[in-house]
Amino acid sequence: MLARLTLVVLLPCVATALLACSHSGSTPAPAWDAKGAAAYLDRRMRWWVGWQGARRDHGTFCVSCHTAVPYALARPVLRTVLAEPSPVAAERRLLDDVRQRVRLWSETDPFYTDQYNGVGKTEQSRGTEAVLSALMLVWNDAPTGRLSDEAGMALAHLWETQKTTGEDRGAWSWLDFGLAPWEVADAEYYGAALAALAVGTAPQDYRSRASIHDPLQQLRAYLAREYPAQSLHHRLILLWASTKLPGLLQLPQRQALIAEVLRAQNPDGGWSLSALVPKTSRRGALLRYSDSDGYATGLVTLVLEQTAMPAAAAEVQRGRSWLVRNQCGPVLCIRGPEEFWAARSLNGWHAPWTRVGRFMTDAATAYAVLALAQAPHAGAEATARR
Repeated sequence: MLARLTLVVLLPCVATALLACSHSGSTPAPAWDAKGAAAYLDRRMRWWVGWQGARRDHGTFCVSCHTAVPYALARPVLRTVLAEPSPVAAERRLLDDVRQRVRLWSETDPFYTDQYNGVGKTEQSRGTEAVLSALMLVWNDAPTGRLSDEAGMALAHLWETQKTTGEDRGAWSWLDFGLAPWEVADAEYYGAALAALAVGTAPQDYRSRASIHDPLQQLRAYLAREYPAQSLHHRLILLWASTKLPGLLQLPQRQALIAEVLRAQNPDGGWSLSALVPKTSRRGALLRYSDSDGYATGLVTLVLEQTAMPAAAAEVQRGRSWLVRNQCGPVLCIRGPEEFWAARSLNGWHAPWTRVGRFMTDAATAYAVLALAQAPHAGAEATARR
């Protein structure tokens, strides 16, 4: 009986530790731990690669919006901050998998199919994978200033799967499992904004090719046409893309969007995902949390940094300070030197110490890294707590 009572008391304490990791004291911690963040993200990526639920045909695995894609965006940045000479094994494994699926595009099965997962899932899977694969490979190539063969192939698949007719022409079919914020009915716009981010990250000579002029114009038209109906979360992704691909937003739109984002900032300097998304999905009402979380704060801070709007400088610094204060150190369910930023799913409660319960924390940690590493002097600051 005593053991059972101890467990009942202990589990809520662990959950609280995972979700409220602010460093004690009234003064901010001096820096963030890049090495600890890398240790967390690397282990999570190694787990994802080997998890039965992620496995697909030809020895490949699904690339997820919550774990794999944020990792692909953040890990190269961490490599620079930590002065690592080459990609670590987990990063190489992810990119090799994406390249393999790009090369075997016509031979691999979709991540999900109509037969096993419901009507429309085959097309949704192909559209989602085309966008995400292009983004990850183009992002990886960006420091070289040129496209690899596989990145070029991924961009070709991107345009091949773009919708050319109907109300959503210019967009891509996108996975909808009723899971906010990435796999819901309106996430077609999120996917299209990521496609714009991928194209904007590609070299200028690619963006200027005559062969993509018309589909790129279709994409621009879709993003402009559907912009007013989008959640703050999806419009934030477009704002990010607009810093890479000019002309996606007019200056008054950018200013109004930034003002709306700043109004959503919490008194502690962070943001809540609940403030960025609608209250319901296809599955029904979403859980609502007003307190700041790592995913929303990391994403908003990153995007505002990219816009370089002087009027938002103070709020950006407050967001950055929130991230520095709220990096979580080791707790009962996290091993070794790992550190992370916590976030919760709005779709249902998951124990935050479980592998699936950490999906939102995976994304939160990656976007927090991107935000902190992009800020001035982030590299020097990150070394202080190693």
